[in-house]
Amino acid sequence: MTVKDCSRNHHHHRKRLYCHPLATLLGFIVLALFLVLVIIYLILRPTKPRFILQDAAVSAFNLSAANLLTTSLQVTLSSRNPNERIGIYYDKLEVYASYHSQQITPRTVLPSSYQGHKDTTVWSLNLNGNSVPLAPYLAVALKQERLTGTVLIKMRVEGRIRWKVSTFISGKYHLHVNCPAYVNFGSKSNGLAMGPAINYQLIMNCHVDT
Repeated sequence: MTVKDCSRNHHHHRKRLYCHPLATLLGFIVLALFLVLVIIYLILRPTKPRFILQDAAVSAFNLSAANLLTTSLQVTLSSRNPNERIGIYYDKLEVYASYHSQQITPRTVLPSSYQGHKDTTVWSLNLNGNSVPLAPYLAVALKQERLTGTVLIKMRVEGRIRWKVSTFISGKYHLHVNCPAYVNFGSKSNGLAMGPAINYQLIMNCHVDT
């Protein structure tokens, strides 16, 4: 082995000696950060927000002979942050109404907001859908429900939230809210159209997924 080869091997050996402690230190740092996050989660136990559909004013819910549905709703939604030490950022929440599996109103975007500890936020908004084509099987189901007088409409909220603990702000988490509203239209002769606006004090708890 030449002197040059020995020098190269010695340099490679020293490089390996330096890399091992650095990799070990980096592993300890990552593990420590992970343990800190786990401890914070176990101590704070972040709880998802609670949504309530407070009321809904239905001024139009009419199905044409061509299976085109016109909907006009005014709804009041509230959200409460149940956490004592965690704030919630709401990023670009979108609200719309659906009938069974189909969206029947365009999405209404709520302004971004921050919700402090134990705070409650209330939104009042209009959901309007004009001549939305309804799937044939849903049109049949809607006519049958209207004849019985009660129709299930769901208010859905979709968006993203972030958790805030002191100065720490988490990444974004998806938020899905489903608020069922059993609306009683009364007995109808044709199951297609409704009369004047009807206001319902619902106070319906919503299902929340994050």
